[in-house]
Amino acid sequence: MSGFGAFLGKELGEIARTWRLWVLPGIVLFLALSGPPLAKVTPELVGTLISEQQTGVLLRLPYPTYVDAYLQWTKNLSQLVLFAVIIISSGAISSERRSGTAVLVLTKPLSRSAFVLAKFVSHASLLITAVTLGALVTWGVTYAVFAEAPLRPLAEATGAWLALALLFVGLMLALSAVMDSQSGAAGLGFVVFITTSLGGLWRWAAEHTPAGLFGAPSDVVTGQAGPLGWPIVSALALTGGLVTAAILIFGRREL
Repeated sequence: MSGFGAFLGKELGEIARTWRLWVLPGIVLFLALSGPPLAKVTPELVGTLISEQQTGVLLRLPYPTYVDAYLQWTKNLSQLVLFAVIIISSGAISSERRSGTAVLVLTKPLSRSAFVLAKFVSHASLLITAVTLGALVTWGVTYAVFAEAPLRPLAEATGAWLALALLFVGLMLALSAVMDSQSGAAGLGFVVFITTSLGGLWRWAAEHTPAGLFGAPSDVVTGQAGPLGWPIVSALALTGGLVTAAILIFGRREL
């Protein structure tokens, strides 16, 4: 796999110098900082609005706790952050082909398999680093707001989501190798997102496939999660299969 280290260094350097350093980490950091305060005030605001507008009687909702802050974090991961991952990764290979960069770098001692693998590792590194830092910020802000913030449920919930997110990085890499259109790849990625999340309604799929990871982070926080071994292992195995498929597809495409 010639040229992997050098090309990976180039990819990581580009992340540090371009918009990619700010988009995903920026989204994650904003959600991490705003989630706990929002969880603190939302029940009171909602209760006041419902009470005054519909019943004329003040309605008191349950007092928020750190669990609400963690649920806000997992909800944001499962929706906004995963959407961002799909969009950002959708042009990982196709944009390089359209711009001619792929032709330029592959004329050097860089194999196509190293090109694809470096793309995956760089995108996965950015994702893992940003979300890990976001989880730590969430933990700190949650403790500041609620004076209670156990680390274990937050770490387990975030880890389960990362297994799902890495699967979508692998999926988008494969779609980007197949399709020339970044928007088309992103659209198909959203279709897979919807269908897979609906698959979690089937109990067997929720217990044995990555479909179970859509609701798992929130269930971990509330203490209702079942065994996650099979969903996580199957997600990681599928990720490896998708990256392999991307390598094989890209290896047969004209540049």
